[in-house]
Amino acid sequence: MPTKPLILITNDDGITAPGIAHLISLTQKLGTVFIVAPDKPQSGMGHAITINSTLRVHKTSYYQNENEYSCTGTPVDCVKIAINTLMKRKPDIILSGINHGSNLSINIIYSGTMSAAVEGAVEGIPSIGFSLCDYAHEADFTQASEYIEKIITNVIQKGLPKGVCLNVNIPKLKSDVLKGIKVCRQANAMWEESFDERKDPYGRTYYWLTGEFKNLEAKSEDTDVWANEQGYISVVPTHADMTAYDALKELSKNLEK
Repeated sequence: MPTKPLILITNDDGITAPGIAHLISLTQKLGTVFIVAPDKPQSGMGHAITINSTLRVHKTSYYQNENEYSCTGTPVDCVKIAINTLMKRKPDIILSGINHGSNLSINIIYSGTMSAAVEGAVEGIPSIGFSLCDYAHEADFTQASEYIEKIITNVIQKGLPKGVCLNVNIPKLKSDVLKGIKVCRQANAMWEESFDERKDPYGRTYYWLTGEFKNLEAKSEDTDVWANEQGYISVVPTHADMTAYDALKELSKNLEK
């Protein structure tokens, strides 16, 4: 009999988050599930790793899975320790999420969810980060189940180009309203940020980060933000290589004299 695909699942919202619970329930029938996720929320950690303190891993039983562990580290720590210590072999696919909130456009560089997927791609493992664009406590992670399964199954069967992972963002829509999947590029967008100055009960100053998301190419119809706004699940192929290739020639001409 062929070996079932080995599926590593992690996230950044913590091992008990509803998003990872739904992802685990969806994938049980697709292969052998191995879970290593943070023991507490790690949103906004980006590609951080733990180097100045200890990492601890604890066997858990939240999902009655033979292989499930919580980790005191970041999402990237979870992927690293799973691959290098906890698992007997490399997984066939890594799934991260389902994140509670958007990871569209520039948000990918801050995202613990997507950093776990990027780390998988660096390791040569097909990886997908899933995010639901809904921050509400009662967010419904079930609406896009059919599409999530389709994306996972396609990657298991056909793989991904070397070093590439997928950034999947699901709009906050009911299943009968979702239009389908759009493979697209990352929108050029940014956060206009400010720090709200406040006082604690003891009169000490502290700051709270606030900001407004600005899409700098709102009229472009080939971006992840546009796709989501039109009711599509956006799929952006992503990799860790941050070289600005279009700047190489000019920069070389200016500096290599």
